[in-house]
Amino acid sequence: MVQEVAFALSVVDGHAAGLVSTAEALTTRLPRTLGLLDAGKVGGYGAMKVAAATAWLSDVDARAVDAVLEDRIPDRNSDQIRKAANHAAMMADRDGASRRAERNRSGRRLSIRQSDTGVASIEVEDGPVEKVAAAYTRIDREARALRADGETRTLDQLRADVALDLLLGGQGGKSERAEVFLYMDLNTYLGLNDDPAEMAGHGHIPASLAREIAGGSNTVLRRIITDPLSGQVLDLGRDRYRPTAGLDEFVRVRDRECRRPGCHRVAQACDLDHSLPWQHGGHTADTELIDLCRRDHRLKDEPGWNYRLGSDGTLTITTPTGQSYDSSPPPLHEPRGEEPPPF
Repeated sequence: MVQEVAFALSVVDGHAAGLVSTAEALTTRLPRTLGLLDAGKVGGYGAMKVAAATAWLSDVDARAVDAVLEDRIPDRNSDQIRKAANHAAMMADRDGASRRAERNRSGRRLSIRQSDTGVASIEVEDGPVEKVAAAYTRIDREARALRADGETRTLDQLRADVALDLLLGGQGGKSERAEVFLYMDLNTYLGLNDDPAEMAGHGHIPASLAREIAGGSNTVLRRIITDPLSGQVLDLGRDRYRPTAGLDEFVRVRDRECRRPGCHRVAQACDLDHSLPWQHGGHTADTELIDLCRRDHRLKDEPGWNYRLGSDGTLTITTPTGQSYDSSPPPLHEPRGEEPPPF
């Protein structure tokens, strides 16, 4: 159901899961919060906070918390609602709250969130609070030391730079080599135009920023051959100081991201999968291979989900309810139509 909602509303899985679980909770065990929502006393986001805070409770305890909150959360902002709901839930089941804390700490993970052009965020989710606090203290201490040595960057900028440098294995203020996949045409690289470039997993970035990234001392340039009419990738040039990974590399460069519509996991972090399963006659060829993140790879094998790759590279996904969604690799450049030969 979550996947069906994600496809239908074009939202990410996590948001779809929140919508589904909130709807279920409001219509079963949080009737008073639903009443406040209907009356305009609580917004949809606030209702999601109540549903999330009580999700681990039994039905009896959830209804008790719902009753307690009826007079506490009307006309409050979402953060106030979250705090009130969490407190009420812990009071309703104190032993369960302790067990939940242990489970939450074991569910720690690292996530990335793409934001506006040229920026993104990385977050350690559900990390042990004492380690998170200690990490922030170290980052802040190194940032302040750099500031005291005459750095002109703001403290916020220094904290961000120090944190990223430490993650990349360096020390505060020193840049380390990182690997990203940047798509830009030759004329943009040479400064003959300012067409936006594209960074895999992020989206389009201004030409000036793309040239700055491409001009790094460790940058590896790779020639990609495209169909001038469609902009689709046809072949990879072999002029590169590292050996090619052949078919695997071609499919990842062509797809750029997970082929499930709405998923932006970079192809280099995805699984290479047969659109038609190998055991059912699939072939290991670029015409049948696609990139899918691990979650969507597993979803593909669930009963009722059908994946079909057309001869033009269009992937059609049919869900168990019969809804169909198409996905095509993005062209490397805008289709140019028929052009006379350059001679």
